[in-house]
Amino acid sequence: MNKLSIFREYDIRGIFNKDLTEENVLKIGYLLGLEILKRGGSNIGVGYDARVHSLSIFEWLCSGLEIAGIKTYNLGEIPTPVGYFALFTDFDDVVLDSSIVITGSHNPPQYNGFKITLLKEPFFGEMIYALEREFYNSSFPKLQTSTKERGRLDVLSKYIDFLSKKFEKLRGFNIPLSIDCGNGVAALGICPILDRLGIKYNGLFLEPNGNFPNHHPDPSEVENLKFIIDSMSKVDGIGIAFDGDGDRLAVLKSKDLKCRIYKGDELAIIYANEVKNPFVIGEVKCSLNMYESINKIGKTLMHKTGHSNLKVKLKETNAHMAFEVSGHMFFNDDYFGFDDATYAALRLLDIVHNKGLKFDEALESLPKLYSTDEIKIQSSEETKFVIIEKLKEILKNPPKDFPKILDIITIDGVRVVFQNGWGLIRASNTTPVLVVRFEAKSKEDMELYRDCMLSLLEIKD
Repeated sequence: MNKLSIFREYDIRGIFNKDLTEENVLKIGYLLGLEILKRGGSNIGVGYDARVHSLSIFEWLCSGLEIAGIKTYNLGEIPTPVGYFALFTDFDDVVLDSSIVITGSHNPPQYNGFKITLLKEPFFGEMIYALEREFYNSSFPKLQTSTKERGRLDVLSKYIDFLSKKFEKLRGFNIPLSIDCGNGVAALGICPILDRLGIKYNGLFLEPNGNFPNHHPDPSEVENLKFIIDSMSKVDGIGIAFDGDGDRLAVLKSKDLKCRIYKGDELAIIYANEVKNPFVIGEVKCSLNMYESINKIGKTLMHKTGHSNLKVKLKETNAHMAFEVSGHMFFNDDYFGFDDATYAALRLLDIVHNKGLKFDEALESLPKLYSTDEIKIQSSEETKFVIIEKLKEILKNPPKDFPKILDIITIDGVRVVFQNGWGLIRASNTTPVLVVRFEAKSKEDMELYRDCMLSLLEIKD
């Protein structure tokens, strides 16, 4: 097995029965169990998404954890945020130390993986890479899968109860609403909550199906939103599309039967304007408009991309919120600080309930900026970070015809600030690609920055 295939920056992820074999998952469970013990924990809740192999992986993972001496509890089929929520929930006679959700998120059906929280802290970055080293260098006891019955904790019902009570004020919501769950597991949470609050909605692909027969469950790609856009073309209203495991969303608005899609950094402005003196964390791909507009009513901080990075920074700084362009949203002012698309959706509906379809009026006075979508350039796991380091060196002495550089931000890749905009090139931490994005005050400047920065990638040693 390629050593870089499953151990990623934010989670562990791979192809079922190729990377995630019974032997490998047992070893991962065992090592995670030892890590929990080392941190002073003794038990864990394990949930899973709707993928056809999630239950098999559940048995393997729990067996490895148990061999290490950890008590495991079955959280059932749940959205990823419900696994996080379990660590903030009181059960009758159990207080969970840790949780793992078995999920392939928005990846194709053959993928699966683990989103891991140990003693309420995200398990990511160097912690995962240290686990990788242990995985390849340790000797293991005899590891065998057990299919014994494990204690069941109904965290999903507690989650539905909690959010239904929290958003009781949404009763009477009467703006047309469409939701697209993409056959992921988000419907298991959002639909019962909307039903309990008496909110009518047009639901698309609500039935969890790990084969994703209708469209890929990634709402950051416009092609995956065509069904919900079509459903909103007949009446003005709001649309919400969820990713496969329910920790990310896209928001849409239909006005005069024309549909607008909001990126995560635009939604950040909308949410921030509902908070007094907001402190908001954004990632390096976020728009200049987001940083400048929120700084007028509060303050912002730019940080690395990645849901784990932002969760940790949110707690460290005690900021109100954090946002990724892709739709991961974190609320620390009135929630637990983890990314939960159902909570984010309900919180947005609360704004819409109060303001109607003018909920986005904070965006109307912003300067017009021109931006590219995320551009993904194929690279390799071995070379993507090397390319970024070479790019940093080149930018110390750029070509003579290169646009004037005002600043270079290197907290995650290279974000170059120009007179009228910026350009970003960073290495993805989850796939073998370079992620690039450009933004400027004019289309011409945006294209200039794009062409000049991308040309640097072609410079040879």
